Amino acid sequence: QVQLVESGGGLVQAGGSLRLSCAPSRSILSLGTMAWYRQAPGEQRELVATVIPGGTTNYADSVKGRFTVSRDNAKNTLYLQMNSLKPEDTAVYYCNAGYFRVTYWGQGTQVTVTS
Repeated sequence: QVQLVESGGGLVQAGGSLRLSCAPSRSILSLGTMAWYRQAPGEQRELVATVIPGGTTNYADSVKGRFTVSRDNAKNTLYLQMNSLKPEDTAVYYCNAGYFRVTYWGQGTQVTVTS
């Protein structure tokens, strides 16, 4: 089992920045691919960014050039740095991690971007 705890969400004006954190209950070195997803009201959950253990990242087209995902082994934390935020980035953001072929989810953190 893996518990994932997200933090760092909040209210920000358009053009601003936030950094989300995700702390797993196990060593991040034991986890497989980690990812950030988001879900806006009335919408399906969508993939935002992924990072594999080797560090290779991938992003949704809507966030490329604005968001950066990283995994800090020393701090045992997954991050999502979000810059140039837009109102359409408003959503609940979820951390996701694979461990022995099982996918685990955090409880989510709300990000609200005002125009």
